[in-house]
Amino acid sequence: MHDDYAPERLRVIIPVGGKAKRLLPLTAETSKACLRLLNRPLIEFSLLSLARQGIKNFIFGVKGYTNYRDLHDYFESGYGFSARYRISPRVHIKYQPNVEDVGSADSARINMEYYNVKDPVFAVQGDNIFDVDLKELVEFHQKKGAIMTIALREVENVEGYGIADINKNMRIARFVEKPLPKEAPSNLANTGLYMVSPEIRKIFKEKGVKEIIKERHRLDFGYDFIPYLIKTGRPVYGYTLKGSWYDVGTPERYLEAVKDMLNGRFSSLTDFGGRIDEETRVWVQGESVESMKRRKEIIRKIKQGKIEVKGSVLIGRHCKIGNNVRIVNSCIDNYTKISNGVTIVNSAIMDRVIIKEKAEVKESIIGRHVTILSTPKKPTKIDSVSVIADDVTIAEGCRLKATKIYPHQYVRGEFINQTLMPS
Repeated sequence: MHDDYAPERLRVIIPVGGKAKRLLPLTAETSKACLRLLNRPLIEFSLLSLARQGIKNFIFGVKGYTNYRDLHDYFESGYGFSARYRISPRVHIKYQPNVEDVGSADSARINMEYYNVKDPVFAVQGDNIFDVDLKELVEFHQKKGAIMTIALREVENVEGYGIADINKNMRIARFVEKPLPKEAPSNLANTGLYMVSPEIRKIFKEKGVKEIIKERHRLDFGYDFIPYLIKTGRPVYGYTLKGSWYDVGTPERYLEAVKDMLNGRFSSLTDFGGRIDEETRVWVQGESVESMKRRKEIIRKIKQGKIEVKGSVLIGRHCKIGNNVRIVNSCIDNYTKISNGVTIVNSAIMDRVIIKEKAEVKESIIGRHVTILSTPKKPTKIDSVSVIADDVTIAEGCRLKATKIYPHQYVRGEFINQTLMPS
């Protein structure tokens, strides 16, 4: 049984259905899976990690217009993604038919039925970034004779995670959803990565499962389906994940992932293209004639000390950066314009942002197409995990601390710990 690991036979199902409330306002009009992270959609990292291990078939379990639109418009059937990362033969991406699901497990049920999936399924969450040794996971799954194997991760702090109660054989007796630290049965957290045997299709049709859907109007893996499998005596096992894993579910965790990944802690993608030298972790991207011209200018300014870069910094294509600019442990996305005297620290600046003179952005996320007005006399300051959604204009002299701003607004004044919605 151990020699039949065939990655091309595995199907990956990625349920993308939630509203991503914890990441609002970034996800007000954007699918969480397609949020920009290090100059590409967040979901692309996990797809790449799996595709490089020979996975060819992906199904996006999309629910709702925004999730479908963003994922389909970017990935389509997988041609562009395969070409960009030179994956041959190419990957095939399919989408959930227009059927409303009532949770992640229900999404897997619908897609396995619709696409007549008779192969093992690897179900992963759309907001996770992970590196997993698939061959090892599949072999573990087969050896244990598991109906389902859950990738578990050792965590220092159990708060906010589902924690597994396991025996010495790694069989899972139960999950404790978000326990208090002193009540946690272990330090092994559910990563939301599930290896599932094809027999699961029969289980989805059982009376007990239908009753859960009827009573709760929900069929989620963590809350409903896994407890059902365990309760009915099915073999559910835990596999300890060794690679990196990020749950990018909150702005704080998003910024943490940016910093970690820039520091090379995600083994599937440690080089972002355009590294300026071997000594530093600084990338300035550029491929076309025009963007190479911009790239050369930025590198020249870094060498002359007109732009100060510290730590790990990624600068996208077609960026224009003025003098006396300081960038520390941050990512600047494509087509961004930064004026003289700007400071950016531990932050993520998405594409087509304009930042005017003397502005400061620290520990914050700036969405796409945002304009931050600022002058030497009235500098604008944004910090303390402030999150600015797309297409916002910030007036000069603004002061934003731990503030969230929804899309398409003009904002002026001082705000601490507030959420600004369009009136």
